[in-house]
Amino acid sequence: MLTSAAPSATLESKHQALRSALRARLPQGLIVAYSGGVDSAFLLWAAEQERRASGGRLLAVTAVSASLARAEREDAARFAALVGAEHRWEETAEFANPAYLRNDLDRCYHCKTELFRLSHDLAARLGYGAIAYGYNASDRGDFRPGHRAAKENEIIAPLDEAGLTKDDIRQLMRAAGLPLADKPASPCLSSRLMTGVAVTPAKLRDVEDLEEMLRGAGLRVFRVRLHEHGGARWLRVEADPAEMPAMLAVRDALQEAARARGYAWVTLDLAGYRTGGGTSRPKTP
Repeated sequence: MLTSAAPSATLESKHQALRSALRARLPQGLIVAYSGGVDSAFLLWAAEQERRASGGRLLAVTAVSASLARAEREDAARFAALVGAEHRWEETAEFANPAYLRNDLDRCYHCKTELFRLSHDLAARLGYGAIAYGYNASDRGDFRPGHRAAKENEIIAPLDEAGLTKDDIRQLMRAAGLPLADKPASPCLSSRLMTGVAVTPAKLRDVEDLEEMLRGAGLRVFRVRLHEHGGARWLRVEADPAEMPAMLAVRDALQEAARARGYAWVTLDLAGYRTGGGTSRPKTP
């Protein structure tokens, strides 16, 4: 039920298209691959609203591994409980795959392949007919190896089918009074390791611990990136320019924590936070 400023006619038309797509899938049972990020959270809320209105079966599935930050797990649990959706945590095995640990440009492909394999196994065991995830219209032009895995595994993308963009999704969430409407983008911890830096649980814990320090200092939009080159290991902080003074206020604590974990230094990236900052892939001008 939308509660605040009404969406435009165009946006409401997209919302109704989403409802129709979900209504068609729910009678056979629908699994939502649910990370607790904005897109999958909105998809889960919309599906649960439609399930209550029209019936059917719905299950949220969250993949658990060393790449899922504690803060993300807490967000996922709170939101699923808020909307009243049935929710399962499932351990995934991407860390047993050397291709994932290699952390090349296909890391997300291997991660999503494991998630969708697990989801299909669960669907077959519990009798669900379809699996959906939070890919949307804004993702169409991005480099998305995970979407290749979705297509190979016949995973549906109802947000994209309805033409909903990220801005549309946030607007609809605000209108519904949902708490994650303004949550910053929240990819997995492995995305913090620069392309080619081998993924290990210890490195992910290091990144998570320093990001928790920044979160505790009041920052909202930031990343801690992990670099390795020529035997040197260091961390690079990307932050919203407006939040850089807050980061500098805890620079001594960050540097001390990094050195205690074996990193030579912590740098502040003056370009600020940007999506894709963890990849070494050249950007198109």
